[in-house]
Amino acid sequence: MSKLIILGLLKKKPMHGYEIQTIIQESRMDQWANVLSGSIYYALNKMEDEGIIETVKEERTGARIRKIYGITEKGEQQYYVLLKQHLGSQPHSLKSDFMLSLAMIDQLSKQEAIQILEDNLRNLEASKREWELGQGNKAASGAYNPIMEIAFESTLQIIEADIQMIQKVINHIK
Repeated sequence: MSKLIILGLLKKKPMHGYEIQTIIQESRMDQWANVLSGSIYYALNKMEDEGIIETVKEERTGARIRKIYGITEKGEQQYYVLLKQHLGSQPHSLKSDFMLSLAMIDQLSKQEAIQILEDNLRNLEASKREWELGQGNKAASGAYNPIMEIAFESTLQIIEADIQMIQKVINHIK
């Protein structure tokens, strides 16, 4: 996933690693795209070795040299392959560690199961608030994109469905 994100960002304009990392963190992409910010530099080096990105310029910032990366023609081709591949995949994985564990929940005491589920519920509610805040920030920034609005709405509906399901499980256990 990090390859698609990095190529997509570099397709817009050449950037250095810290700029890429900042965009990923500020947009919260790291949370929903499962990209660790520490993996960005590793991915950049690997992608440069593969010839899908290249150093287009180097800048000196104090004692450090900062590489500005750009996408190559090979990188653009790979970007479109990845974009089409991921766009053709299911929006949300049906594989779930949670669902597997739910099938085995009777191995825990009622109190322990309820405590874990209530913690999970609090985390989901916090996540929902963050997504709602992100949705509001995106709209307020003037960078309104109707397709991303649909994605925000879908994500919030999924989180809400998860909240309702966990509440039902807690009520059933009680």
